[in-house]
Amino acid sequence: MTKDLTSINDLSKEEILGLLDMARDLKQQLKTKPRVPLADGAMAALVFEKPSLRTRVTFETAVRQLGGSAVYLGPTDIGLGQRETVPDVARNLSRWVDCIIARVFEEDKITSLAENATVPVINALSDSEHPCQILADLLTVLEHRGSLEGSRIAWVGDGNNVCNSLMLASGMLGIRLRVATPKGFEPPKPYVDKALEYAPSTGASIELGYDPAEAVKDADFIYTDTWTSMGQEEEAEQRRRLFSRFQVNADLVAKADKDVKVMHCLPAHRGEEITDEVLDGPRSVVLDQAENRLHAQRALLAVLLKK
Repeated sequence: MTKDLTSINDLSKEEILGLLDMARDLKQQLKTKPRVPLADGAMAALVFEKPSLRTRVTFETAVRQLGGSAVYLGPTDIGLGQRETVPDVARNLSRWVDCIIARVFEEDKITSLAENATVPVINALSDSEHPCQILADLLTVLEHRGSLEGSRIAWVGDGNNVCNSLMLASGMLGIRLRVATPKGFEPPKPYVDKALEYAPSTGASIELGYDPAEAVKDADFIYTDTWTSMGQEEEAEQRRRLFSRFQVNADLVAKADKDVKVMHCLPAHRGEEITDEVLDGPRSVVLDQAENRLHAQRALLAVLLKK
């Protein structure tokens, strides 16, 4: 694979499947071992402009379970692109650490880090993509359905960064994805076009629409995310009004396949994009997704940091 993971698009279909196989294997190994030293002595820098629970804990834990260490640099520690330019940060960190894991706002900060660093750079979330989340999601789908190809996933809500990465992965892996958003909140055209470019050779289908009930029809998985992402707080009230009929609730779940599973990358705004009844109910696999962040990222780090 390439030096970096800035986008799910950096991976080929074969590389994604290889990472998922490794993730499943390491998940089993670490049930009986405290660590598997595939990156013994490695040091990772976590450069975070945004707060985090799952991303920080799973990456720090993954690095340590592989025999390495991590240093956390929060929003006020660096001032990425303000106190110091992104290229200067990348060049300095490259002298000290073996990997940069960055959680940022603007996509060009990830791109600039990767272009200027001599060590691997991992996109741990940007406003445009969330590739590590999608690796965990694919592992979750694989565990619950047994295969990725032909899986039917309905995305309901905002056409955001997670949706962008999910579309690309779906196109590469033969997943049948339906996206339902309010008008004006569709995923960006470049991501749609790229996903559709993959689809003919893999049997994937990517459909966009505005009707959540139509999107979830016959779905194996219903996936939603917060209606208001970090940095969009001023739009929160407007979004609540515009997205109200896109709530994942018991009525919407009943319109899907009888064995449908419900996904959410968390954190959830309970009572907005999803109800407590669904989030905490028997169809929910959100905690499996959260756990699988650890296993998917451990596999990714094992490949990028292999000594």
